[in-house]
Amino acid sequence: MKAISYSRYGGPDVLVHGELADPKVGPDSVLVKVRAAAVNPVDWKCREGLLDGALPAVFPVVPGWDLCGVVVQPGVSVTEFGVGDEVIGYVREDFLSRGTLAEYVAAPLRTLARKPRNLTWEEAAGLPLVGLTAYQVLVKVLQVRRGETVLVHAAAGGVGSIAVQLARHLGARVIGTASARHHDYVRGLGGEPVEYGEGLVERVRGLAPEGVDAVLDTVGGDALKVSANVLSPEGRLVSLADAEVFDYGGRYYFVRPAAEDLLRLTELAEQGVITVHVSETYPLERAAEAYRSNEEGRTRGKIVVTVPWDEDSPQSRPSP
Repeated sequence: MKAISYSRYGGPDVLVHGELADPKVGPDSVLVKVRAAAVNPVDWKCREGLLDGALPAVFPVVPGWDLCGVVVQPGVSVTEFGVGDEVIGYVREDFLSRGTLAEYVAAPLRTLARKPRNLTWEEAAGLPLVGLTAYQVLVKVLQVRRGETVLVHAAAGGVGSIAVQLARHLGARVIGTASARHHDYVRGLGGEPVEYGEGLVERVRGLAPEGVDAVLDTVGGDALKVSANVLSPEGRLVSLADAEVFDYGGRYYFVRPAAEDLLRLTELAEQGVITVHVSETYPLERAAEAYRSNEEGRTRGKIVVTVPWDEDSPQSRPSP
């Protein structure tokens, strides 16, 4: 199969587009023919070896954890999915090796849910990691309640844009940090945008004089200091980016695969509660360019890689 892989840590130049052996399918997994796979900042951080202590690499590594595609072979014990079923997945293992930037992926059942019928392949591929992150943090960790005020850092990004929509659905008021060029986008999601940079504490306090009830930090560093200074006395803080959050009385969180949470996201997407904005798409052979763009840190929504597909194949038919 065609795939993107790397055999040593490094920058985008270590990524190779070539042939790898097709994956084998275990009894509780399915073989997915990939239509699209999203790129995420965690992918290039892993590629550069920055997470080696937590996620060791078994080279060659195929990057990527998000996918959208079609089941072509269920494992012998699988009854949940059949050939031709359209699925999304957050296919993360506890080590780096078999990622999603490939024509085929063997995905465990715990990582999959059916594809939202109203999303394109590319939009659906952009949902799993960011959607699960926002859902698990807001619903299960921060336990956001109706009437609360939530601060979302990088509200125009992948996680941030979904978090704004989910928090609004939960009945919260949302303040979102974003550069000025993304303010209209954040407003369209239901958030109240504030500019990054010097004076951010005062700008947030101007919108929420009593402090915010919950903060989702996707940035780390100075954003943690800002967060600590705008929390209400009983406020809760979660960071996805900086373990120093513990010094501020908060919690660090790393998203987990969870089929039931992913199914809930499918339901919310089909209800129109959440949408996925895809800012750029790249073909598989140009995945290195996709990661260079992602590493600039200015993406609105998601960047997605599309995988070669035979349109005459019976598995290539879109959802009705």
